[in-house]
Amino acid sequence: MCSTYIMHCVFNFKHTFEIYCYGDILRQVQTAKLFDDDKHFVDMKLKSAPDIILTAFHNLTHGDLNSVPPAVLRDFLHKYFDEPGKEFAPWSPPDWHDKPQFLAGIADAELRSWAEKLHHLWKSLGRKISSDALAHPEQYSQIFTPHPFVVPGGRFRELYYWDSYWVINGLLLSEMTDTARGMILNFIHLINRYGFIPNGARVYYERRSQPPFLSLMVESYYQTTNDTDFLRTALPALEQEYLFWMRNRSVAVEVKGNKHVLNRFDVQVGLPRPESYSDDLELAEGLTEGKHAAERLWKELHSGAESGWDFSSRWFVDGLGNNNGSLKDTRTSLLIPTDLNALLCRNERTLAHFYRTLGNESEAARYDKAVSARQEAIEAVLWDEKRGVWLDYSLVTNTSHPAFYPTNLAPVWADCYSQPSMGQKALHYLQTSGGLAFPNGVPTSLVDSGQQWDYPNAWPPLQHILIQGLSSLPSQEARELGFDLAQRWIRTNWLAYIKYEAMFEKYNVNGDGKPGGGGEYEVQLGFGWTNGVALQLLSQYGDRLTSGSFTSCLSISVSVALLCSAQTLFL
Repeated sequence: MCSTYIMHCVFNFKHTFEIYCYGDILRQVQTAKLFDDDKHFVDMKLKSAPDIILTAFHNLTHGDLNSVPPAVLRDFLHKYFDEPGKEFAPWSPPDWHDKPQFLAGIADAELRSWAEKLHHLWKSLGRKISSDALAHPEQYSQIFTPHPFVVPGGRFRELYYWDSYWVINGLLLSEMTDTARGMILNFIHLINRYGFIPNGARVYYERRSQPPFLSLMVESYYQTTNDTDFLRTALPALEQEYLFWMRNRSVAVEVKGNKHVLNRFDVQVGLPRPESYSDDLELAEGLTEGKHAAERLWKELHSGAESGWDFSSRWFVDGLGNNNGSLKDTRTSLLIPTDLNALLCRNERTLAHFYRTLGNESEAARYDKAVSARQEAIEAVLWDEKRGVWLDYSLVTNTSHPAFYPTNLAPVWADCYSQPSMGQKALHYLQTSGGLAFPNGVPTSLVDSGQQWDYPNAWPPLQHILIQGLSSLPSQEARELGFDLAQRWIRTNWLAYIKYEAMFEKYNVNGDGKPGGGGEYEVQLGFGWTNGVALQLLSQYGDRLTSGSFTSCLSISVSVALLCSAQTLFL
C-alpha cells in the first residue's frame, strides 16, 4: 500500500477516501467487475456516512477480505450506494440565448443550422452541484466547486481540466460569459484548495493534474470582456499553478555542456487508478522486473493520464530505451513532451502580458526571462534540425523520439521559436510526415497500437492546435493548409452528426463521420471540447467552410495536392 497516498487521503475525509481511493471496498467491487466501466462505482453516492458503510462492509466479510461473492456485493451496493449523477441538481445556463452573433458569419446554410444545434448542446451539458452534495460532501466522490459548469459528456460527468479550455472558448463564442467566468472561478477555487488543478473534480483525481491551460482560459475571457478586475483576481492562482509545475514537474537536462530546465508529466502514485482499477491490476499481472514493478507501472499510468493522452504508443519505452512495446511499457515520466513545454512557454508569455497589463513591470520582466530560458531550452533539447521539427526527448537515451505526432508542431501554435525559418521547416516536415494522407483529420500518431491516442483516431484539441499554428505562420501556403484541415475536420464532425445526431470525443481519420475507438472505454458522446473546437473553426472560417463535397483542390503546395488525392483514395 502506498503510504504517502493514504496520508494524502486523510486530508479531509479519511473514510470517504478509503472507499473511493484505496480501500477494501474499492478492491472487492472493482475486481468483481460488477460494471462495464470501473468509473461507475467510484462515481456512486454513499447513502450513509462513510464510517457506517465501512463498518457494515467489515461485518459483512467478518474480517475475511479475500473474496466476497458478486451477488453479495451487489446487494451491499444496492443498500449503501446510489447510482452516479445524484450529485447534480437541474440547471440550465441563464446566460444562454438564441442566435449568438457568430452564427451570422457562417455562409453555408447547412453548417449554420448545425452550429445552432451545437450552441443548444451547452444546455444539455450544463451541471450544478446539488445542495445535498454541498451539505454532505463526505458522501460523494465529487469535489465541490461553487459555480455551475459544462461537462465533457458521457462517462465524464464532472468538471474536467484541459477539456474546459475548448469548452470555454466555445461558450465565449456563444456569448455565455457568465458560465465561462464561473468555470474559471471553479478552477481558481481548486488551486486555492490543492495548490494545483486536479485532472477532474473527483477525490480520486487529487494526485494528478492535466496540461495547464488555465492561463489561456483567462486570456480568452479577458480578450472577450476586457475585464481587468477579473484578471487581477485570477493572477495569484495562475502564479500558484505555474509554481506547482515548476517545483513538482520539472527536470534538468544537460545538452552540449549546458543545463536546461524543462517539464514533464510525473505522478508519484504507485496504486491502480480507482476509475480504471481492474484494468491497471490486470495489466500489472506477470511483470517480471522485480517486486516494485507494478508500483512503477501504476505511477507511469497515472502520469500518462495526467498528460491527457491516456494512452498512447507515444509513452512506450522498451527495455532498451526505444519507443516500442505495449501498454505495459508506458514510461511517461521518462519523456520530455514537446507540447507540455510549448504550453508552458505560452503560459509564461501570457503571464508576462497579464502583469504588464496590470502595471507590474518587474513581474512582467521576470516572466519575459522565463520565456527566453524556455525557448532556449526547447531549441537546445527538443528541436531537431535535420528533421526540421520539435520532438519529444527521452531521458533514458538522451535522444529524440522521431515518431510523428501533431504536437510536434506545438511550438508553432505557442509561438515559442526564435527563427522564422523554423516555422517554414516545420511546415515542410508536416507535408512529408505522412500525417496529411487522410481525408478526415490528422491522426494522433501513425502507430496502430489499439490505444485511443494513436492511429486511426483524431482528437479535436490536436486538430485545433495544429490548425491554429498553421494559421499563425506568415506563408499563404501554411494558412491555406490550415483552412483545408479545418474544412476536413468540420466535414467529419458534421457527417457524424447527420448520421448519429451526436458529437463524439474523437473520430476515425479513415471513415466519413466515423467515431473513433480503442482504449479503455467506448467512445463517448457529448462532447464538450468537440463542440468548442467546431464552433471556433466555424467562427474563424465560416465564410469559406462548406457542408458539401470538397470543390477546391488547391494547387499551391505539394501538401495540398497530396490531400486532394487522398480524398479520391479514401472516400
